[in-house]
Amino acid sequence: METIAMSPAQTSLNEDAVLRIEIYNMLAHLFRQAPDQNVLNFLADIDVDTANKSQQSTMSAAWPLLKLAAQKSMPLAVEEEYQDVFIGIGRGEVVPFGSWYLTGSLMEMPLAYLRRDLKQLGFERDESVKEPEDHIAALLEVMAMLVEGGDEHLQKTFFNRHLAEWCEKFCTDVKAANSAVFYTAVGELALQFLTVEKTRFLESK
Repeated sequence: METIAMSPAQTSLNEDAVLRIEIYNMLAHLFRQAPDQNVLNFLADIDVDTANKSQQSTMSAAWPLLKLAAQKSMPLAVEEEYQDVFIGIGRGEVVPFGSWYLTGSLMEMPLAYLRRDLKQLGFERDESVKEPEDHIAALLEVMAMLVEGGDEHLQKTFFNRHLAEWCEKFCTDVKAANSAVFYTAVGELALQFLTVEKTRFLESK
């Protein structure tokens, strides 16, 4: 996983916004699929001091935890872990879909509301993606694009409608999953980051 290159739109954003985009995209990638050796190498070499200076102090312990987890992980083991935690036989230990957390079932009304909002925002589903749009990775990817767009109101509205009610519970469940080792660290960073984001949007006018 290479350092994310800034697009022309990102060059006009402040350092905090650029870092938020990178974290949203990084977490989306890790929740979308198990990391390969390149991604583990990237995480193992991440500049923890820089990340800590640019984020709230609540995240200060989560960065080195993820870095250490990456240093000690092997791709095959993490792939098996991802399978057990998120996929399983029938379903994994953690179901990474908003509808599941909000209603206890998949493909429910929260997904319909999400599809409506995505259409209004101009986002179209990639035909190569099979899972529903309320997968945690897809929602984090949308947030990254909204932060890049620079409209704080759109970010707040989307986050509060589609992530705020369940993202913290999801991250806590990932951390507590019996099969989670590497993903315990991912869940911790996600929990701290999304809590910071939730607070940001609560405090914004």
